[in-house]
Amino acid sequence: MKTYKIGVMGGDGTGPEVTVEAVKVMEAACAKFGFKVEQTEYDFGGERYKRTGETLPDSAISEFKKQDAILLGAIGHPDVAPGILEKGILLKARFALDQYINLRPVRLFPGVETPLKGKGPKEIDYVVVRENSGDIYTGSGGLMMKDTPHEVATQTAVYTRFQVDRCLKYAFEYARKHGKKARGVGEENTLGLVGKTNVLTFLYDLWERAFHEMGKKDYPDIRRDYYHVDATCMWMVKSPEWFDVLVTGNLFGDIITDLGAITQGGMGIAAGGNINPEGVSMFEPIGGSAPKYTGKGVINPLAAICAMQMMLETLGEQTAAERIDVAVRFVTANKLKSLAAKQMGYTTSEVGDMVAELVAE
Repeated sequence: MKTYKIGVMGGDGTGPEVTVEAVKVMEAACAKFGFKVEQTEYDFGGERYKRTGETLPDSAISEFKKQDAILLGAIGHPDVAPGILEKGILLKARFALDQYINLRPVRLFPGVETPLKGKGPKEIDYVVVRENSGDIYTGSGGLMMKDTPHEVATQTAVYTRFQVDRCLKYAFEYARKHGKKARGVGEENTLGLVGKTNVLTFLYDLWERAFHEMGKKDYPDIRRDYYHVDATCMWMVKSPEWFDVLVTGNLFGDIITDLGAITQGGMGIAAGGNINPEGVSMFEPIGGSAPKYTGKGVINPLAAICAMQMMLETLGEQTAAERIDVAVRFVTANKLKSLAAKQMGYTTSEVGDMVAELVAE
């Protein structure tokens, strides 16, 4: 029996509540499909920071490297200044574990409302591959003459060809295996590069050259498209059915995936993975810690359950992942009144129970 070592980090606010439900569904999948999970709990987050002053010590990174994957709830505490936990835990883990891919499916589930008029699950069905290790997020830059009338702030976007190539390789492979043709819902697999070559002429010139060189040489079966990022935002609203798999840099990816999340029904269903294909990956719901709902049992756990589903899929438990996906889709189509907190018609644990029972059937 295959055994996976999973680190579970509930984090802040409602994070532990939704993570418990994701683990509940994972355990149902273990029993149904014949694999085991050894869980290690981690308490990193705002409360620990308030007690000890530490965010994510180097010893934790060493522990994380012993795991097969990490399941995260949420990070963000109302008593801790913005940026401390996000940089000290999330970004530190992503960079230290070299999780250079952020994978974000944008898929509208049946029964879920979208603000896009006339669009449904058939139209909103694509994936964003966001490069997760470079760009403006690396912290290159600084302040000069701070708090004077002549203050200067710089923050520089930096990419190496190595970073770009490995992200593109992952994106091409993903498009080949999971594009619309591969899933039987389209005539071809398409990878679209999202950039800004008309203004960011150095940064995205590198991306575009690498994109076409790799595509022509190694992936002639994948159709290649290019979209400016501002046009991408427009078409994500007007004609999302145009998209299959998108690949882009860190900053643009951060922006367009939040836009994608609201089109698929909001943060209650959006999940993502921070992936190192050769190492340890971390999976999380996209929404925040929602501290005002902490302990009330009213928050939607489906995004966390979907994050766990992505984790199992990445680990190779494809059958279990497919069953969880079917179960979630049944619940959204037939059970929930809404994805919003306090409006689901069920408690947090009841939603988790429903999904787990469907997986176990």
